[in-house]
Amino acid sequence: MKIILASASPRRAEILCNAGIPFEACAATLDESRRPGELRADYVRRLALAKARAVAGPPRGCADCLFIGADTVVVAADEILGKPGSTEEARRMLHLLSGTVHEVHTGLAVVRRPGGMEGIVEEITRVTFAPLSDTEIESYIATGEPFDKAGGYGIQGIGGRFVTRIEGCYFNVMGLPLGRLWALLREFGWKE
Repeated sequence: MKIILASASPRRAEILCNAGIPFEACAATLDESRRPGELRADYVRRLALAKARAVAGPPRGCADCLFIGADTVVVAADEILGKPGSTEEARRMLHLLSGTVHEVHTGLAVVRRPGGMEGIVEEITRVTFAPLSDTEIESYIATGEPFDKAGGYGIQGIGGRFVTRIEGCYFNVMGLPLGRLWALLREFGWKE
């Protein structure tokens, strides 16, 4: 059974590689805008499933394939934080996270083709950030790391030094809750 990751994220690919799960990557291209009034749980689950379905698409000549879709957001002060689009936005996000607890929400979907089986879950991890000075925020922004990560930081990189505590799945904060994925893959019949 072949596994296809519907993502171009190097972090998600690294998690799968390190876990010994063979896969191919094929990024999904779709509108990731949040719908008016859409709850964060519905938002990440909808996008994860849409990504998996987009890559699964019509039959690809794959006898038996599992397609993995994931979408991650950071929620702080009841605001959904995606990837910062500017220095000002990264600065605002880091000030919002400074000295507080926030949540990382990931929607995770697995789609099996042929057969049409689909499964979707949401994983939530609570993350505590140390208080950050303006100098620390500016230095971190200067590294460029905040710009391709939800919430404007990467726990697996330089931003990890600001994290004082996590409650839940570490890999979820990187964008792919490995334990939940492992359970879904097995549920869908995948064997090593």
